[in-house]
Amino acid sequence: MTALLQVTDLSVAIGALRLLDGVSLSVERGQILGLVGESGSGKSLTATAAMGLLPLIGGRVTGGAVYFDGRDLARMSEAERRGLRGRRIGFVTQNPMTALDPVQRVGEQIDVVSRLHLGLSKAAARARTVDLMTQLRIPEAAAVAEAWPHQLSGGMKQRIVIAMALAGEPDLIIADEPTTALDVTVQAQIIQILGGLVRERGMGLLLITHDMGVVAQVCDRVAVLYAGRLAEDGAVGPIFAAPAHPYTAALIGCIPQDGMAPGSLRGIPGVVPSARAFPSGCRFHPRCARATPDCAAQVPPLAPRGAAGAGRAACLHMLPEAG
Repeated sequence: MTALLQVTDLSVAIGALRLLDGVSLSVERGQILGLVGESGSGKSLTATAAMGLLPLIGGRVTGGAVYFDGRDLARMSEAERRGLRGRRIGFVTQNPMTALDPVQRVGEQIDVVSRLHLGLSKAAARARTVDLMTQLRIPEAAAVAEAWPHQLSGGMKQRIVIAMALAGEPDLIIADEPTTALDVTVQAQIIQILGGLVRERGMGLLLITHDMGVVAQVCDRVAVLYAGRLAEDGAVGPIFAAPAHPYTAALIGCIPQDGMAPGSLRGIPGVVPSARAFPSGCRFHPRCARATPDCAAQVPPLAPRGAAGAGRAACLHMLPEAG
């Protein structure tokens, strides 16, 4: 079966800087893929490429391809790409506080998507808006649709942004850290809503996050990015039970656990390198406790991480428990 979204050996540059290097991932219908990594790993740039928006930020594909429903985005005209965005590909932005037009009522901002992409009348679009808002657990949806953005809480604004992404009846949702600015309780509600919508509607969801706890809670598969390269990918269960890449293991180790002793939560020493100073070989080796001289000299290939179908990892010294 053709994947809904297929990113194959994608390399992206902006100016002279090569920011993504051979990234591959896929999203099927009814599936949630978590794209995870620290800030600066290339997650949002991957989403920008998947939306066909690279030219708007001065980026270009230097290798590989992005396919949506079997069609190469690079071979489409800009008019064709515009027809996909909002209609077949919905986007949930990172910060709901700045995603909405402050001088337009929130209902109108949802209405316009249905009118533009589905050709609905003004009345039909408003009825659809209220229905979507109700599905997203917004009480008194008709009244809230008349509100201005500044009158809503952060969690309510994020629901409006999700409604905008859903209004065109998309096949794929790309959600770029949709819970970053929200408190923990609201984060859980938003993630639960997104997961439920994917299952009910048979959509695909690319969920971009830095939070491995969110990935464990809602995702089917996970792809771990580090400094523009794929470190590991596969089904969530096997990877969380036995990560193969030291970076994946370090991210999982940052998840707080019940009953942890004070001071026992681990961090990852160092920072993600700048694209202007990517290290040679494995880009994680300066921060890795398992690194050897070979790690600085060789770019590790993506290789099976244990049992067949368990995913892949790019490490010369995979953790022995993976399988």
